Amino acid sequence: MSEVPEHRIMESLAGPPERALLPDSRGYFGDFGGAYVPEILRPNLLQLDQAFAEARSDPTFWAEYMRELILFSGRPTPVTPLPRLSQHLGGAQLFLKREDLGQTGAHKINNAIGQAIIARRLGKRRLIAETGAGQHGIATATVAARFGMEAVIYMGAEDVERQRPNVFWMQQMGAKVIAVEAGARTLKDAINEALRDWATNYEGTHYLLGTACGPHPFPALVAWLQSIAGTEARVQMLELTGRLPSRVYACVGGGSNALGIYQGFLADAGVQLIGVEAGGRGDASGDHASRLAGGQGRRGIAQGYETLFLQTSEGQMVDTYSVAAGLDYVGVSPMIAHLHQQGRLIMEQASDAEVVDAVKLLMRLEGVIPALESAHAVAAAIRAAGRLGPQDQLLVNLSGRGDKDIFTMASALGDDSWAAFLQHKAAAMLAATKTAKVPHV
Repeated sequence: MSEVPEHRIMESLAGPPERALLPDSRGYFGDFGGAYVPEILRPNLLQLDQAFAEARSDPTFWAEYMRELILFSGRPTPVTPLPRLSQHLGGAQLFLKREDLGQTGAHKINNAIGQAIIARRLGKRRLIAETGAGQHGIATATVAARFGMEAVIYMGAEDVERQRPNVFWMQQMGAKVIAVEAGARTLKDAINEALRDWATNYEGTHYLLGTACGPHPFPALVAWLQSIAGTEARVQMLELTGRLPSRVYACVGGGSNALGIYQGFLADAGVQLIGVEAGGRGDASGDHASRLAGGQGRRGIAQGYETLFLQTSEGQMVDTYSVAAGLDYVGVSPMIAHLHQQGRLIMEQASDAEVVDAVKLLMRLEGVIPALESAHAVAAAIRAAGRLGPQDQLLVNLSGRGDKDIFTMASALGDDSWAAFLQHKAAAMLAATKTAKVPHV
């Protein structure tokens, strides 16, 4: 493998992507997309659509965006070969695109920086966002602090419990975190509350939507900003190995990290694109968040757009589940649904058990701690690697790091020493709090 000269990568990113995935005049990608919102929000969406169009043709926007990504977020993120894991599996060669190494530890910062720049150009000083795993909330709080903006983060109460460390850091950066108690208390409910907020406070507020879902132009905007990962990865794989990967894997919740990596390879017919959904505990309704792989998604309109949702025949959204808080979304990006319908994207699923095993294997053999979301893609690549030969190269988008999942992983692994530590620490903090409240005599 050759060395990867960083200047070659950055030269290739001197301008915006030439082949952006864009919708038709209605905001549709094939049969999916659109903008179904209250009339009060239409001016905001039209304004954002115009700002997006201007950004795509404005070299000064791309220059400012890249400057922030390089100097603040630490791009380009590397592609890391996994020789020990590949040898252990005895088949294909595995590689990771390391979005976990960027600022805030996930791909979400790419989109947050870009949208914050657009919001600032529009004169919006208040940012609202939804978050599931907390990584988009962290990214939004981060850019709000950096650009001197107000941030309000909506997060399902169930996810607040699962991702408490991220909530702590959001609050320390000055963001207001609102735990949503409605519905299943997860991501779809957080999105509903964020949309309500935007409809009420539309004039000075920008909804910094975190995934490639929602009403037009959000899907195309988010995917465009995330395409930096795929653009980098394509150059890096050619420099590292002299050829493109056989397959590109990414986990799919809403679809932002997947669309980001895929866009580097969409035009390459010899590269298979594979998305991995949350198989959860099983196939029963409420035990997973697999909309496409299991064929359970039904077409519907909700949260501002048309796509495939997990819903009843009467159109009622059903509860979802995943060990990964960022993958338990009831819908999927209209762009993902379109690529799958066209046969360009293969969808698979990984169970909770497979995901936990993948985390353990990647940690023990390569010293990399993946987010539980990203580990779904790792699990699918591991599953395939043994059936393939050494001539096959599998590139996995490691969309986030796993330190946020320490509580979930410790529980899944049955780590009694960690549980004992938490009990001791909680008791010590409680005692310190009580002592601090005793007035001095």
